[in-house]
Amino acid sequence: MAGAGDTHHEGVVGAGYPAGAGWVVAAHGELDQDTLAPLEQALAAAADRHRVVVLDAGSVTFGDSSFLNLLLRVHHLTALRIAAPGEQLRRLFALTGADTVLSLYPSVEDAVGGS
Repeated sequence: MAGAGDTHHEGVVGAGYPAGAGWVVAAHGELDQDTLAPLEQALAAAADRHRVVVLDAGSVTFGDSSFLNLLLRVHHLTALRIAAPGEQLRRLFALTGADTVLSLYPSVEDAVGGS
């Protein structure tokens, strides 16, 4: 029986789509160890098939250390570009130093263009 508590797992990953030489994966909502599996699957599949993967993080409202760990792992598999991270994610990246490792862009268009 699906209850209201189950719905937070749905909608974490939107439909992926091709963009330029890469693939865009859109993420939504809160990303932590309990909700991360669909995003992990989508990013791994994209990394297997595409040289450049853009994570559209514009609708991500929260990311924890498990989310950050996933991004760092994917970063080692492909050219991962993080597009439109919100204030919470920018703070997470800055506090951990991940902003010096990950490629951050203000928009999906900028990330796709690599500018």
